[in-house]
Amino acid sequence: MTSGADTGASTRVARAGGAVRPGDGPDASEIGGWTVRLVAGLTLLFLGLPVAVLIVRSVVDGSLTDALTTPVVLDALLLSLVTTAISIVLTVTFGLPLAWLMARGTFRGSWLVETIVDLPIVLPPAVAGLGLLLVFGRRGLIGDTLGLSIPFTTFAVILAQTFVSAPFFIRSARTGFLNVDQDLEAAARVDGASELQLFRRITAPLAATALAAGLVMAWARALGEFGATIMFAGNIEGRTQTLPLVVYGEFQGGDLDASIAAAAILIVAAFGVLIAVRILHWGRALDTRRLA
Repeated sequence: MTSGADTGASTRVARAGGAVRPGDGPDASEIGGWTVRLVAGLTLLFLGLPVAVLIVRSVVDGSLTDALTTPVVLDALLLSLVTTAISIVLTVTFGLPLAWLMARGTFRGSWLVETIVDLPIVLPPAVAGLGLLLVFGRRGLIGDTLGLSIPFTTFAVILAQTFVSAPFFIRSARTGFLNVDQDLEAAARVDGASELQLFRRITAPLAATALAAGLVMAWARALGEFGATIMFAGNIEGRTQTLPLVVYGEFQGGDLDASIAAAAILIVAAFGVLIAVRILHWGRALDTRRLA
């Protein structure tokens, strides 16, 4: 006799044309024993409970509503939105060619290039900020040579955010480009398409999901940046004090409610973007074929 589980599995495989697709597998309740489900539940609780408690606390005591009318929080929120937007533009402008080269180019030392790109992800943010200071500071390698004074300015915030967030976009874009069928690109070249037309009409649309995911991850990382910013740009209200710095500053100053409210805004912003990507399929927004 054929069990119900086997019948259901066979039906799912038949519907997929003989291939098992994501979501066609067994239900979560059918996987593993109670031990696996218990460990999975505890892990999910560990990851979600601190965030949930923070959100609930900020709503229940009214600190979130109060924060939205507090000048220091509003200034930090506006500064965070402006600086992260600029950092994303810089990331795409300079990161896209690098991702393309890493995906399509064959050259000696490619492993070193990949290591350099990955390094900001694993570096402690404070170390990244110190490195930026030694390069772009008034007495730094470039700052001293060109007579620049970048530290403790809004531009320093943008550089810090770009430094720590760009690798997320570059890695994702590289993966997206690698997954594009190069036979399609070769066929387009044979048909007379230029490299720009090829990228706009073939490569970018097919890699749009990966590009969108990279943009979201880079923006979320830039929005939450703290260590590199405070080391390189300082914590100057109205100039370099982003929302993460408000969380730290208000906590250090003894105003726990304001710190919780600022943290809640960061969580809501990050959570909202991640949910929107999954629900609205933002990868379609990068389909450049509509611009033709």
